[in-house]
Amino acid sequence: MREKDLLLLRNKLEQIKKMGWVKNKRHGNAGGVGNTLEDLLEVAENNLEIPDFGEWELKCQRANTKSLLTLLHFEPEPREARIVPQILLPNYGWPHKGAGIKYSENERSFRQTINAIGYSDRGFGVKVDHVMKRIYITFDFGSIDGRHSQWRSVIKNTIGTSDINPKPYWSFTEIEKKLNSKLNNLMYIRAETKTVDGEEFFKYNKLEAYVDPTINKFIDLVEAGDIFVDFDARTGHNHGTKFRIRSVKAGELYHEHIIV
Repeated sequence: MREKDLLLLRNKLEQIKKMGWVKNKRHGNAGGVGNTLEDLLEVAENNLEIPDFGEWELKCQRANTKSLLTLLHFEPEPREARIVPQILLPNYGWPHKGAGIKYSENERSFRQTINAIGYSDRGFGVKVDHVMKRIYITFDFGSIDGRHSQWRSVIKNTIGTSDINPKPYWSFTEIEKKLNSKLNNLMYIRAETKTVDGEEFFKYNKLEAYVDPTINKFIDLVEAGDIFVDFDARTGHNHGTKFRIRSVKAGELYHEHIIV
């Protein structure tokens, strides 16, 4: 099925490539490059733990972007603790920049894009425990940057200077299941862009295909600082926790690269 789906996808992408410049159908949407391609492929948007096109997951970015590539939407364990809305946001969150303007005066934010190379300016980091076979989030009070002195005082006087309890984590086993169910076959597509009279246009002509990711490669990329954990929550809405990767490193997650 993988080869059959790849052939079908290849033929459809070849047809799209021949269309040349295609207008962004989701104007103002950062994800418009992927949404427009899905529309052209007649693929319905989904947040399911299944690939987008047959057995292939589609990932699309602008060719000149420096943004990270989202791999997986994945809330941390222990699930029953509801870590993000019940622990991180109320205990470690800070006033949202839109509080009292766009949102209520009590709106809080917890937005962090962190990796295993050191700590963020708010003291959060990613660690790998090979004994317990987990990736987990840690908090180091001493690593909070001086720019956040007021927030640091609040943390010290409310929950204290200790590490997060319980620690948010993802088991190697669950990560591997996600890789195999969602990302086992990846088509990575980069689009050239141009703007005409305020309208953005795409040209889809750079395709790469990868198959068979491995948990060992995933862990290696985490420890190298190339895979990040991205939190994006506010009081009114949790946009979801994600594993994201430097796009130039995406191929290193996989066992095989297929020339398309």
